[in-house]
Amino acid sequence: MLKRPRAVIGSLAAAAVMFFAPISGAMADTYWQCVPFARLISGVQIYGDAWTWWRQAVGKYETGFSPKAGAVLCFKPTGNMRLGHVAVVSQVLTDRVIQITHANWSRIGGTRGQIEKDVTVIDVSPAGDWSQVKVWYDPVRDLGSSTYPTHGFIYQDANAVRMASNRLNDAQNTAIAVAQGAASQVASVVRPGAGPLQMLSQAADSTDRIAALIQAATQMTPPAESN
Repeated sequence: MLKRPRAVIGSLAAAAVMFFAPISGAMADTYWQCVPFARLISGVQIYGDAWTWWRQAVGKYETGFSPKAGAVLCFKPTGNMRLGHVAVVSQVLTDRVIQITHANWSRIGGTRGQIEKDVTVIDVSPAGDWSQVKVWYDPVRDLGSSTYPTHGFIYQDANAVRMASNRLNDAQNTAIAVAQGAASQVASVVRPGAGPLQMLSQAADSTDRIAALIQAATQMTPPAESN
């Protein structure tokens, strides 16, 4: 079975910054529902419970049964998931395998409401129309045993793409600011008076020297053995 690493994140800033770097689960301090998270990262402006999205999309967004990056996959309500579920397609791997990014699916560390990035979903429908899927479930570290019925995909329009892109740019700027702040704090603690760029430069120099020593050691010609 396909298995993909996931970044589990919780805060609002982290939810968008997740596109740039994995973030520790220690930041999972916000309980995310699938609907606001899917709206946030897709730009698709539909509100209300997940099971209503497919109906609400009529006349507002194009819908279909082929996955596209950025599209919202709408799950039908079931006995254990009576409000349905929505997830955003991260990338299409094959015509029957995609990756999604979504919230409030797996129990991770025993808790719900967390975000999972780039998890595997497989189309198991007889007609290959994505009407039935299996979804990666983190507690078992594999695809879950359940099969879920889906309506299909809601595709982004130009406005949704623009909104998602703007949020991504905002997240990138936030990530840079957070990283610079963290670097400044590290620099002031480790070496008072040193700036973050100086600290990073010194670290890079040290890494280069170590790498050069390792390379020299591994390329040395061993002494000839005597008979």
